Amino acid sequence: MKKYLKEIIIVLLQLFMFYIFPLFAGPTDTMGMVLLIILATLLLATILGTISNNKIKYCYPILVALLFIPSIWIYYNESALIHSVWYLVISAIGLLIGMAINKLIYKK
Repeated sequence: MKKYLKEIIIVLLQLFMFYIFPLFAGPTDTMGMVLLIILATLLLATILGTISNNKIKYCYPILVALLFIPSIWIYYNESALIHSVWYLVISAIGLLIGMAINKLIYKK
């Protein structure tokens, strides 16, 4: 458990962005909120790719897409299901960017 503490913290921050953050957005702020959550997902995935050396980080994009799906029926409607694909792609891109940064910083 202690081995995956960094990954757990990143996932908890992602859950906060998916489930708590939309509570504070008004009905007209949904597109701005979705853009902010996408940028936060990119940032969190980049951080995870940079600081994690565990192989479990490769599951992060799939986990992000799956964690977003229940929030579709809580805050949005079925047309927002395509956003889970966006989160999958954005988090995969962020993870790759973070891994590249990790390789550049910690060259052996």
